[in-house]
Amino acid sequence: MMHTNASILIIDDEQDIRLSLRGIFEDEDWQVAEAGNGTEGLGLALDGDFDLIFLDIWMPGMDGMAVLCALRDKGVDTPVIMISGHGNIETAVTALKNGAFDFIEKPLSLDNVLVTAGKALELSLLKRENRELRSRIQPDESPTITGSSPGIVRLRELVAQVGPTEAWVLITGENGTGKEIAARAIHRASKRAAKEMICVNCAAIPEELIESELFGHEKGAFTGADKAKKGKFELADKSTLFLDEIADMSLKTQAKILRILQEQKFERVGGTKTFKVDVRVIAATNKDLVQEMVEGRFRQDLYYRLNVFPLSVPPLRERAEDIPEMIEFFSRRMIEEQSLKPVRFDRESLDLLKRYAWPGNVRELKNFVERLFILYQGQEVNVSMLPPEYRASVALDTLAMVPDGITDFKEARARFEEAFLRRELARADGNVARMSENIGLERTYLYRKLKTYGLGAEEGR
Repeated sequence: MMHTNASILIIDDEQDIRLSLRGIFEDEDWQVAEAGNGTEGLGLALDGDFDLIFLDIWMPGMDGMAVLCALRDKGVDTPVIMISGHGNIETAVTALKNGAFDFIEKPLSLDNVLVTAGKALELSLLKRENRELRSRIQPDESPTITGSSPGIVRLRELVAQVGPTEAWVLITGENGTGKEIAARAIHRASKRAAKEMICVNCAAIPEELIESELFGHEKGAFTGADKAKKGKFELADKSTLFLDEIADMSLKTQAKILRILQEQKFERVGGTKTFKVDVRVIAATNKDLVQEMVEGRFRQDLYYRLNVFPLSVPPLRERAEDIPEMIEFFSRRMIEEQSLKPVRFDRESLDLLKRYAWPGNVRELKNFVERLFILYQGQEVNVSMLPPEYRASVALDTLAMVPDGITDFKEARARFEEAFLRRELARADGNVARMSENIGLERTYLYRKLKTYGLGAEEGR
C-alpha cells in the first residue's frame, strides 16, 4: 500500500488482537504503538501524533466509547476504527454517530483490516494536509510565474522541463523575487503533485528548534515537548520538501540534513525508531552559496547534493518590461478579492515605475499596488500621485549613471547619455522603434546617438 511510515495506535485489552494487528501493520512498514486499556490508550493518543487509531469497544475500566468521546472532546481528529465483538453492532453504530471512522468485526479479516485502514489513512492524510495549508498558505500567494520578459519565459521553460523529473532543484534569487512560487510550479508539474508540497523556512525557525521541525520529536525530548510531533521530512514522504533560505542553517544542522538527504532515513529528536522516506527536495537561497562555502559557512558536499538542477529567478529591475503586466495582475486580484474599483496608471507614471529599482522585488510591487488601491481606488494615477520615495529613488538612480570621479560637465553629460541609452535600449529589447516611442526621441536622431556610443540595435518590428 502507498501509506509508508503511517503511525498506528492499537487500543485493545486482548494481547492476541494487538499482536495480530501489529503483524499486519508492520508488514506494511507502518509504525505501531499499543495500549492494553482505555486509560493508557487515551494518554498515548493525546501525547502522540498518530495517523490512525484502532480502538476496541469493550474493555474493562474505561471502554472504547468513553475513549472515543474523550478524544473528540479534546479536539483530536485522528480517524478511529472501532473493533466490534460479536453482538455489539448497535454499539458500533452509535460509535459512528459519535465520530468513529468505521468499525470492523471480530474475528479480524486481514483484507478487511487493510482496506478499512487504507481508507482511514487517506482521510488522515487529507486532514493533515489541510492543517498544513491553513497554517502556511497566504490568500495573496500568486499561483503562476507572471511576466513575458526573456528571463521569465526561460524560467517557465526550465520549470516545465525539470518539473516532471525527480531531479532536485536549487533556486537562487533575491528576497521577494518569487522563489517559492517557482518551487510550487515545479511541484505542480511533478508526479508528486497529488500531495501538498511541504515548506520549511529555515531562516524563520530558531536554531535550537530546527531539528525538531525537520525530523519531528518524541514526547519529553526537550522542555516543552509535551507530545510527539511529526517533522517536515516525515510529512513530505512521497511528496516535495521545499527548504527555503537553506543557507541560514548552522553547519551542525547542515551535516544532519546531508546525511538524511543521502540515506532518506532519520530518527525523531529523542527517539530511536528509524523512519524511511521518499522525498524530493527543492532548496532556495538569497545568498551566494559559492561565496558562503569559501567563507566556511556552507558545506561543500551539501551544496553539490542540492545543486542538481540550478534555477535563478531574476530580480524585478532586470525585467522592467514585466512591471505593467504584474501591476495589472495584482490589480485584478484587488478588484476580484476585495471588490475595489480599478486604479489606472497613466503612461508617464508607468514609465517611472519601470525605471524604479524595486529592491523588494515582486513582494514590494504587490504591496505598492495594494497601497495605491487604498489611496486612489477608481482613479487614474499620475506621477505626482506616486509615493515620494518612488519619485526620489528614480532621481537618485539617474545621478548614479554618472561616476563620482567625473567633474567635467560635457563628459558627465556624455556618460549620462550613454548609460541612459544603454539602459533604455535594453528595456526595449533592442527595438529602436519601441525605444523611440518610450523616451520621446525621433528615430533618425536616436539612431545617430546610438551609433555615436557604439550601441547596436534592431529595426522596429
